[in-house]
Amino acid sequence: MDAGYARSVWQVLEPLHAVTYFAPESREAARAVGLRGFWMGYFALRAAPLGAVTPGVVEAAFYNFHPAMVRRALPDAWDFASPEAVLRARADAATAALRRVAPAVAEGAAPVAELLERVVAAADGAGRPLFAANRDVPAPEDPVGALWQAATALREHRGDGHVAVLTAEGLDGCEAHVLFAAGEQVPVEVLRDNRGWSAEEWQAALDRLTARGLLKDADSLTADGEAMRAHIEARTDELAVRPYRVLAPHEASRLVEELTSLAEQVLASGVIPFPNPMGLPPRRAH
Repeated sequence: MDAGYARSVWQVLEPLHAVTYFAPESREAARAVGLRGFWMGYFALRAAPLGAVTPGVVEAAFYNFHPAMVRRALPDAWDFASPEAVLRARADAATAALRRVAPAVAEGAAPVAELLERVVAAADGAGRPLFAANRDVPAPEDPVGALWQAATALREHRGDGHVAVLTAEGLDGCEAHVLFAAGEQVPVEVLRDNRGWSAEEWQAALDRLTARGLLKDADSLTADGEAMRAHIEARTDELAVRPYRVLAPHEASRLVEELTSLAEQVLASGVIPFPNPMGLPPRRAH
Protein backbone atom coordinates (compact mmCIF):
# COMPACT_ATOMS: atom_id res chain seq x y z
CA MET A 1 0.00 0.00 0.00
CA ASP A 2 1.60 3.28 -1.08
CA ALA A 3 1.19 6.64 0.59
CA GLY A 4 -1.30 7.83 -2.01
CA TYR A 5 -3.90 5.55 -0.46
CA ALA A 6 -3.99 7.79 2.61
CA ARG A 7 -4.90 10.79 0.45
CA SER A 8 -7.68 8.85 -1.26
CA VAL A 9 -9.14 7.91 2.11
CA TRP A 10 -8.78 11.43 3.50
CA GLN A 11 -10.74 12.91 0.60
CA VAL A 12 -13.71 10.69 1.43
CA LEU A 13 -13.42 10.75 5.22
CA GLU A 14 -13.35 14.53 5.40
CA PRO A 15 -16.93 15.09 4.16
CA LEU A 16 -18.25 12.59 6.71
CA HIS A 17 -16.41 14.39 9.50
CA ALA A 18 -17.34 17.88 8.25
CA VAL A 19 -21.04 17.46 9.02
CA THR A 20 -19.91 17.90 12.65
CA TYR A 21 -19.63 21.65 12.03
CA PHE A 22 -21.73 22.51 8.98
CA ALA A 23 -24.88 20.39 9.20
CA PRO A 24 -27.92 22.15 10.67
CA GLU A 25 -28.34 19.24 13.10
CA SER A 26 -24.89 19.94 14.52
CA ARG A 27 -25.39 23.68 14.78
CA GLU A 28 -28.69 23.16 16.56
CA ALA A 29 -27.14 20.59 18.91
CA ALA A 30 -24.44 23.09 19.89
CA ARG A 31 -27.07 25.72 20.64
CA ALA A 32 -29.19 23.21 22.55
CA VAL A 33 -26.39 22.40 25.02
CA GLY A 34 -25.80 26.12 25.60
CA LEU A 35 -22.91 27.02 23.29
CA ARG A 36 -23.11 30.50 21.82
CA GLY A 37 -22.41 31.13 18.17
CA PHE A 38 -20.84 29.08 15.39
CA TRP A 39 -17.23 29.46 16.51
CA MET A 40 -17.78 28.64 20.15
CA GLY A 41 -19.63 25.58 18.87
CA TYR A 42 -16.79 24.68 16.53
CA PHE A 43 -14.05 24.90 19.14
CA ALA A 44 -16.06 23.04 21.76
CA LEU A 45 -17.28 20.33 19.38
CA ARG A 46 -13.80 19.61 18.10
CA ALA A 47 -11.93 20.00 21.40
CA ALA A 48 -14.40 18.12 23.62
CA PRO A 49 -12.50 14.79 23.43
CA LEU A 50 -9.55 16.56 25.11
CA GLY A 51 -11.70 17.51 28.12
CA ALA A 52 -12.11 21.01 29.55
CA VAL A 53 -8.72 22.12 28.27
CA THR A 54 -7.31 25.63 28.37
CA PRO A 55 -7.05 27.80 25.24
CA GLY A 56 -3.31 27.16 24.97
CA VAL A 57 -3.85 23.45 24.44
CA VAL A 58 -6.30 24.12 21.61
CA GLU A 59 -4.04 26.74 20.03
CA ALA A 60 -1.27 24.13 19.91
CA ALA A 61 -3.41 21.23 18.71
CA PHE A 62 -5.51 23.13 16.17
CA TYR A 63 -2.38 25.01 15.03
CA ASN A 64 -3.66 27.39 12.37
CA PHE A 65 -6.15 29.55 14.26
CA HIS A 66 -5.23 32.96 15.62
CA PRO A 67 -4.85 32.62 19.40
CA ALA A 68 -7.31 35.45 19.99
CA MET A 69 -9.97 33.56 18.04
CA VAL A 70 -9.53 30.51 20.24
CA ARG A 71 -9.66 32.61 23.40
CA ARG A 72 -12.96 34.20 22.43
CA ALA A 73 -14.52 30.73 22.65
CA LEU A 74 -12.49 28.98 25.34
CA PRO A 75 -12.54 28.44 28.24
CA ASP A 76 -15.96 30.14 28.34
CA ALA A 77 -17.55 27.28 26.39
CA TRP A 78 -16.99 24.93 29.32
CA ASP A 79 -19.07 27.22 31.56
CA PHE A 80 -22.03 26.70 29.22
CA ALA A 81 -21.62 23.00 28.45
CA SER A 82 -19.41 20.25 29.84
CA PRO A 83 -17.19 18.30 27.43
CA GLU A 84 -19.25 15.20 28.23
CA ALA A 85 -22.47 16.95 27.16
CA VAL A 86 -20.79 18.24 24.02
CA LEU A 87 -19.51 14.77 23.12
CA ARG A 88 -23.02 13.32 23.36
CA ALA A 89 -24.50 16.18 21.38
CA ARG A 90 -21.97 16.06 18.56
CA ALA A 91 -22.25 12.28 18.09
CA ASP A 92 -26.05 12.32 18.07
CA ALA A 93 -26.19 15.30 15.70
CA ALA A 94 -23.57 14.01 13.26
CA THR A 95 -25.28 10.62 13.17
CA ALA A 96 -28.64 12.23 12.43
CA ALA A 97 -27.08 14.43 9.75
CA LEU A 98 -25.44 11.51 7.98
CA ARG A 99 -28.65 9.50 8.05
CA ARG A 100 -30.49 12.45 6.48
CA VAL A 101 -28.06 13.45 3.72
CA ALA A 102 -26.79 9.93 2.92
CA PRO A 103 -29.75 7.60 3.50
CA ALA A 104 -27.84 4.57 2.24
CA VAL A 105 -25.36 4.92 5.08
CA ALA A 106 -27.48 2.80 7.42
CA GLU A 107 -27.27 -0.26 5.18
CA GLY A 108 -23.51 -0.61 5.09
CA ALA A 109 -22.39 1.30 8.16
CA ALA A 110 -21.50 -1.67 10.38
CA PRO A 111 -18.89 -3.35 8.12
CA VAL A 112 -17.35 0.01 7.14
CA ALA A 113 -17.16 1.04 10.79
CA GLU A 114 -15.47 -2.27 11.62
CA LEU A 115 -12.76 -1.66 9.01
CA LEU A 116 -12.20 1.90 10.22
CA GLU A 117 -12.06 0.80 13.85
CA ARG A 118 -9.37 -1.75 12.99
CA VAL A 119 -7.32 1.04 11.45
CA VAL A 120 -7.88 3.25 14.51
CA ALA A 121 -6.71 0.42 16.78
CA ALA A 122 -3.57 -0.05 14.67
CA ALA A 123 -2.63 3.65 14.68
CA ASP A 124 0.06 5.09 16.94
CA GLY A 125 -1.15 7.99 19.09
CA ALA A 126 2.32 9.28 19.98
CA GLY A 127 2.53 12.98 19.18
CA ARG A 128 -1.09 13.00 17.97
CA PRO A 129 -3.23 14.56 20.72
CA LEU A 130 -6.46 15.01 18.77
CA PHE A 131 -6.32 11.51 17.38
CA ALA A 132 -5.49 9.94 20.73
CA ALA A 133 -8.31 11.83 22.45
CA ASN A 134 -10.85 10.80 19.81
CA ARG A 135 -9.64 7.20 19.87
CA ASP A 136 -10.51 7.07 23.56
CA VAL A 137 -14.09 8.28 23.02
CA PRO A 138 -16.37 5.22 23.26
CA ALA A 139 -17.96 4.35 19.93
CA PRO A 140 -21.71 5.04 19.75
CA GLU A 141 -23.93 1.96 19.68
CA ASP A 142 -25.54 3.18 16.46
CA PRO A 143 -23.34 1.80 13.62
CA VAL A 144 -23.69 5.10 11.72
CA GLY A 145 -22.41 6.91 14.78
CA ALA A 146 -19.59 4.40 15.15
CA LEU A 147 -18.61 4.98 11.53
CA TRP A 148 -18.62 8.76 12.08
CA GLN A 149 -16.55 8.45 15.28
CA ALA A 150 -13.90 6.30 13.61
CA ALA A 151 -13.81 8.61 10.58
CA THR A 152 -13.33 11.57 12.90
CA ALA A 153 -10.48 9.88 14.78
CA LEU A 154 -8.66 9.05 11.54
CA ARG A 155 -9.26 12.51 10.18
CA GLU A 156 -7.56 13.93 13.27
CA HIS A 157 -4.77 11.34 12.95
CA ARG A 158 -3.92 12.74 9.55
CA GLY A 159 -4.30 16.31 10.79
CA ASP A 160 -1.96 15.79 13.73
CA GLY A 161 0.66 14.38 11.37
CA HIS A 162 0.18 17.31 8.98
CA VAL A 163 0.79 19.78 11.80
CA ALA A 164 3.97 17.93 12.74
CA VAL A 165 5.26 18.23 9.18
CA LEU A 166 4.37 21.91 8.90
CA THR A 167 6.09 22.78 12.16
CA ALA A 168 9.14 20.73 11.20
CA GLU A 169 9.42 22.90 8.09
CA GLY A 170 9.37 26.05 10.22
CA LEU A 171 5.92 27.23 9.15
CA ASP A 172 3.57 28.91 11.60
CA GLY A 173 -0.22 28.71 11.31
CA CYS A 174 -0.66 31.87 9.26
CA GLU A 175 2.25 31.04 6.94
CA ALA A 176 0.76 27.61 6.27
CA HIS A 177 -2.45 29.27 5.08
CA VAL A 178 -0.62 31.80 2.92
CA LEU A 179 1.33 29.00 1.25
CA PHE A 180 -1.83 26.95 0.73
CA ALA A 181 -3.78 29.91 -0.69
CA ALA A 182 -1.05 30.67 -3.21
CA GLY A 183 -0.65 27.04 -4.22
CA GLU A 184 -4.34 26.15 -4.50
CA GLN A 185 -5.73 29.53 -5.58
CA VAL A 186 -8.14 29.57 -2.64
CA PRO A 187 -9.58 33.04 -1.99
CA VAL A 188 -7.54 34.68 0.75
CA GLU A 189 -10.63 35.75 2.65
CA VAL A 190 -11.84 32.17 3.04
CA LEU A 191 -8.70 31.21 4.93
CA ARG A 192 -7.68 34.47 6.59
CA ASP A 193 -11.07 35.51 7.92
CA ASN A 194 -12.14 32.04 9.02
CA ARG A 195 -8.96 31.55 10.98
CA GLY A 196 -8.88 35.00 12.60
CA TRP A 197 -5.78 36.52 11.00
CA SER A 198 -5.74 40.25 10.22
CA ALA A 199 -4.75 41.68 6.85
CA GLU A 200 -1.56 42.98 8.45
CA GLU A 201 -0.66 39.59 9.92
CA TRP A 202 -1.38 37.91 6.60
CA GLN A 203 0.87 40.37 4.77
CA ALA A 204 3.65 39.86 7.32
CA ALA A 205 3.46 36.11 6.77
CA LEU A 206 3.52 36.64 3.02
CA ASP A 207 6.62 38.81 3.41
CA ARG A 208 8.36 36.13 5.50
CA LEU A 209 7.63 33.44 2.93
CA THR A 210 8.80 35.69 0.12
CA ALA A 211 12.06 36.31 1.98
CA ARG A 212 12.48 32.52 2.30
CA GLY A 213 12.17 32.23 -1.47
CA LEU A 214 8.89 30.29 -1.34
CA LEU A 215 6.57 32.86 -2.94
CA LYS A 216 6.79 34.92 -6.11
CA ASP A 217 3.82 37.01 -5.00
CA ALA A 218 0.55 36.56 -3.11
CA ASP A 219 -0.86 34.29 -5.82
CA SER A 220 2.03 32.13 -6.94
CA LEU A 221 4.78 29.91 -5.58
CA THR A 222 8.41 29.77 -6.60
CA ALA A 223 9.92 26.44 -7.61
CA ASP A 224 11.15 26.08 -4.04
CA GLY A 225 7.66 26.85 -2.76
CA GLU A 226 6.14 24.21 -5.01
CA ALA A 227 8.74 21.73 -3.84
CA MET A 228 8.00 22.60 -0.22
CA ARG A 229 4.27 22.04 -0.66
CA ALA A 230 4.82 18.77 -2.51
CA HIS A 231 7.12 17.56 0.27
CA ILE A 232 4.63 18.54 2.99
CA GLU A 233 1.75 16.73 1.31
CA ALA A 234 3.81 13.65 0.48
CA ARG A 235 5.21 13.39 4.00
CA THR A 236 1.74 13.86 5.47
CA ASP A 237 0.50 10.96 3.34
CA GLU A 238 3.46 8.80 4.38
CA LEU A 239 2.68 9.36 8.06
CA ALA A 240 -1.06 8.85 7.57
CA VAL A 241 -0.95 5.60 5.60
CA ARG A 242 0.81 3.45 8.19
CA PRO A 243 -2.24 2.21 10.15
CA TYR A 244 -4.17 1.38 6.97
CA ARG A 245 -1.63 -1.34 6.24
CA VAL A 246 -3.48 -3.51 8.75
CA LEU A 247 -6.09 -4.02 6.00
CA ALA A 248 -5.84 -6.69 3.34
CA PRO A 249 -5.77 -5.31 -0.23
CA HIS A 250 -9.38 -6.26 -0.92
CA GLU A 251 -10.48 -4.63 2.35
CA ALA A 252 -8.60 -1.44 1.53
CA SER A 253 -10.27 -1.26 -1.88
CA ARG A 254 -13.70 -1.94 -0.44
CA LEU A 255 -13.22 0.73 2.23
CA VAL A 256 -12.49 3.45 -0.33
CA GLU A 257 -15.36 2.31 -2.52
CA GLU A 258 -17.90 2.39 0.31
CA LEU A 259 -16.65 5.69 1.74
CA THR A 260 -16.62 7.32 -1.70
CA SER A 261 -20.29 6.52 -2.21
CA LEU A 262 -21.20 8.02 1.17
CA ALA A 263 -18.96 11.07 0.72
CA GLU A 264 -20.46 11.86 -2.67
CA GLN A 265 -23.94 11.83 -1.14
CA VAL A 266 -22.81 14.24 1.58
CA LEU A 267 -21.20 16.56 -0.96
CA ALA A 268 -24.22 16.40 -3.28
CA SER A 269 -26.49 17.47 -0.41
CA GLY A 270 -24.89 20.91 -0.29
CA VAL A 271 -24.43 20.74 3.48
CA ILE A 272 -20.72 21.59 3.16
CA PRO A 273 -19.90 25.01 1.64
CA PHE A 274 -17.31 25.49 -1.11
CA PRO A 275 -14.78 26.95 -1.03
CA ASN A 276 -14.10 26.18 2.61
CA PRO A 277 -11.15 26.68 4.99
CA MET A 278 -10.73 22.94 5.58
CA GLY A 279 -8.94 22.36 2.28
CA LEU A 280 -11.65 19.87 1.32
CA PRO A 281 -11.73 19.17 -2.43
CA PRO A 282 -15.06 20.00 -4.11
CA ARG A 283 -17.38 17.36 -5.46
CA ARG A 284 -15.90 15.69 -8.49
CA ALA A 285 -17.73 16.05 -11.78
CA HIS A 286 -18.81 12.82 -13.44
